[in-house]
Amino acid sequence: MFESRDTRNESQPQFWATASTFYRKLDATLESIGFTVGVREICRPAYADAAKGGRPGIDPAVYFKMLMIGFFENLPSERSIASRCADSLSLRAFLGYGLEEETPDHSSLSVIRSRLGTEIFQAALELVLRALHGHGLLKGRHLGIDSSVIEANASLRELVHRNTEESYWDYVKRLAAEAGIDPDDTKAVRRFDKKREGRKTSNAEWVNPHDPDAKVGMTKHGACDMIYKPEHVTDLESGAIVAAVVRHGNEGDTKELAERVLAAGATLSRACGDPEQAKVLRSLTADEGYFSVEEICSLQADKIRTVVGDPHAAMRRKDRQDGAVKEVLMKARRAVKSASGKALLRKRGQHIERSFAHVLDQGGLRRATLRGTLNLTKRHLAAVLVYDLSLLMRHLTGHGTPKQWLAMAGKALFGHIRLVVRSTIALLFAPSLETPAAA
Repeated sequence: MFESRDTRNESQPQFWATASTFYRKLDATLESIGFTVGVREICRPAYADAAKGGRPGIDPAVYFKMLMIGFFENLPSERSIASRCADSLSLRAFLGYGLEEETPDHSSLSVIRSRLGTEIFQAALELVLRALHGHGLLKGRHLGIDSSVIEANASLRELVHRNTEESYWDYVKRLAAEAGIDPDDTKAVRRFDKKREGRKTSNAEWVNPHDPDAKVGMTKHGACDMIYKPEHVTDLESGAIVAAVVRHGNEGDTKELAERVLAAGATLSRACGDPEQAKVLRSLTADEGYFSVEEICSLQADKIRTVVGDPHAAMRRKDRQDGAVKEVLMKARRAVKSASGKALLRKRGQHIERSFAHVLDQGGLRRATLRGTLNLTKRHLAAVLVYDLSLLMRHLTGHGTPKQWLAMAGKALFGHIRLVVRSTIALLFAPSLETPAAA
């Protein structure tokens, strides 16, 4: 069992309880949508019975709130989140901790993450999705899907061969010695490795023993590194992220595409109260990397309109396809060229790219600090939850992040100062109100 925390603790000094207006409004929003009570009920099976004794666990609502702080404060690791929460008095008030109490340590965050399954993070995300639907911000009719790249917490230098367990650096030094280069000359060996013929690092041959799930690939900036591939399924009408997963960096976008899209549709049916999926998941929009004849056929068989460009449309001979496949290809081609399809493609670029910018670049997740697709998916789902919550905050309060609130507050302050200055100048240089004496 866990010890519940009341963030509206009257024993805390009033100054620090109201130091951050944004987090105070965020706490009020969480209470209004029933997030705190809901997440405690979701996580209850993962905690031991209080009757068995032992020290009470950390409130799961506090754990999710600390992850929210990590997103809003652009903190990449659990260690930095714990340090920031312990150092800030206003964040202590948000978590419900007094000045004399110790906030959760980073090791406690790791234990809680390992204790909670992916389905719990998904259920917590659905709490926010239901709140978005309740405020008319989630329709779920038109979905878009895309993926990005994050750098893994692993190094290319630690690669070993899958069969011989020879390290990559020893392998390169051996090739350099065979080519007549001194293997002890590090700079010369590196130059040799960059320019040697047939140089490639195949994931089928090489693996990082510290993070086997990380794969060799191209980063966002075009460099070769160990990477993962996060994927978002987004509502194109509101920008809310419906589903998210972190996949292996070498997996194709088309692999099990229909299965992932249908799982997002099931999430929408629960969040929008549409068990028959009569209104949700009417179309799917993606770029050409997601085009696969088999997957497109499977999606259209489930009455889902596919707005996905065919990269081989000019090369594919239509007379070589059977009647059913030819009809699917023509339907997909017409959808891409239609006015509604082009509008959905523009929204895909707008909303999905924005979600990656917020979650990865501004949310501190572009560089992974955890290892393994399971741990990264949990952390990513928590960040997606906060991203959707920020959409709700923007709708209710006018600002969805602390930076946006500060920008609006600063704008209002400077506007007030400008008004005071103009009024003062008008009083100082205005002509006298006294009328001159009559001649």
